[in-house]
Amino acid sequence: MKERMVGFLLMTAIVPLAVAGYLLLVGVGFFGRTSRGRAGVRALDHFVNATLFNGYAWESVSSHAWRMRERRWARVVIWCTDHFQKGHCQRANKREQPMVDLMLSKGLHKQTIF
Repeated sequence: MKERMVGFLLMTAIVPLAVAGYLLLVGVGFFGRTSRGRAGVRALDHFVNATLFNGYAWESVSSHAWRMRERRWARVVIWCTDHFQKGHCQRANKREQPMVDLMLSKGLHKQTIF
């Protein structure tokens, strides 16, 4: 119960900041530096993976889709990304899997509050 309460309190602060960050990212996308926009999109990608797809916070949707490629949602993601860049998800997973393995070996996916 304590973890849920702390999580709720953190989210009341983080969600408005996330919305502000998204709006800033849109502006940066049109008028800002490409490197800053790329970093923001990467962070948003990891956020979406962790929240919507129940993935790891340090992994992109593409890498997660390749790892779970037998699932329907993953096949849709792979199909969509293949229209823009053939083999994108496989390359993303090859690049990110060592980081996932490291985080799992260090136990960073386990509960950290209380």
